Amino acid sequence: MAVDTTVYKEIDGKGADYFALVGWLAVFAAAGLGSSYYMEHHGPVVTGMTNAVVWGMPHVFAIFLIVAASGALNIASISSVFGKYHYKPLARLSAVSAIALLAGGLMVLVLDLGRPDRLIVAMTKYNFKSIFAWNIYLYTGFFVIVLVYLWMMIERRMVPHSKKVGLFAFVWRLALTTGTGSIFGFLVARPGYDAAIMAPMFIAMSFAFGLAFFILLVSVTYKSSGRPLGDLILFKMRNLLGIFIAAMLYFSVVQHLGNLYAAEHSGIERFILMYGGIYTFLFWVGQIIIGGLFPLALLFNPATGRTCQGISIASMMVIAGGLAQVYVIVVGGQAFPMQMFPGMEVSSSFFDGAVHPYAPSLPEVVLGLSGIAVTLLIIAMAVKYLPLLPTSLSDAKVDPSHSKD
Repeated sequence: MAVDTTVYKEIDGKGADYFALVGWLAVFAAAGLGSSYYMEHHGPVVTGMTNAVVWGMPHVFAIFLIVAASGALNIASISSVFGKYHYKPLARLSAVSAIALLAGGLMVLVLDLGRPDRLIVAMTKYNFKSIFAWNIYLYTGFFVIVLVYLWMMIERRMVPHSKKVGLFAFVWRLALTTGTGSIFGFLVARPGYDAAIMAPMFIAMSFAFGLAFFILLVSVTYKSSGRPLGDLILFKMRNLLGIFIAAMLYFSVVQHLGNLYAAEHSGIERFILMYGGIYTFLFWVGQIIIGGLFPLALLFNPATGRTCQGISIASMMVIAGGLAQVYVIVVGGQAFPMQMFPGMEVSSSFFDGAVHPYAPSLPEVVLGLSGIAVTLLIIAMAVKYLPLLPTSLSDAKVDPSHSKD
């Protein structure tokens, strides 16, 4: 086994650009706190939510970030669990990205649920018949396990044990994403959620979302810091992203084909696929085209898939399509009316039997974006004070035996 000669070093955080970045991220994070206070003070009337659509835009951002957190750990898992040494130089940054994404997502989630001051109740009193109670253990356990994993990768004395902890982290993150997907899969009252395939589909989504975020992070960080970034590691992540996008599309197709086959879900399928308005548009244009087919075309087209710019654009499209997909799942699943009396037509002054309207308000959008700001702020501070980034990711450093033809 080759000796790891990678040199890790903190980035130079003394420049004006770095402090400007941190400052703007802090402003966005503070704006999110202000939005949360505004909505808490005035109540749901200042949001687009109703008594039917109770999970709005902040939940879309929160779930996207939580799901992406699991996928961001892919690079570390592949290097330590599966022994792919090409990815090892980026394993530390992969672990920090996973922690930061989960922290940003949970911040938005807690502030959007209402009464965040009562979080201690949710953490001390559990109803184990609720999937939400299970997820509290999964989220807090993820923080602890990945932090230990990161420590073992940084501390040279503990490196020999990092593979065992990495394997544990790999299994735990699969359980975490399964738990998040099962939140929707177990809600049998909502025809848009009631599907066992939600769990594996969320795992595929996490792989694609997290890796797309990580590719953008690596590209921007190395370009801004002036450190060499070779084609070898970038192309390997490109191929991996293409596989994950294809898997995500596969599970989405299977989900909708299964719902079309089941008569009880035919209504929600017609709604999402044909006459759902914004939800139909976001499904076909946002999720399928922008988030799936176009990125695949960019990644495997020789003219664009072999350039950092083309891979970065594809990654941005995956993120945009991912937000559209989560919006369709979360908001579209609530907007479609529940079937309270099968075979009968229901109507009332409370919009029973009707599609429920929802339009996100500015405070909701700001709160959601603040989760991304918190994620990037954590990463920006981490790379400044911790030895996370290799000084070079040139092809010769990533694989000394590699030679260009």
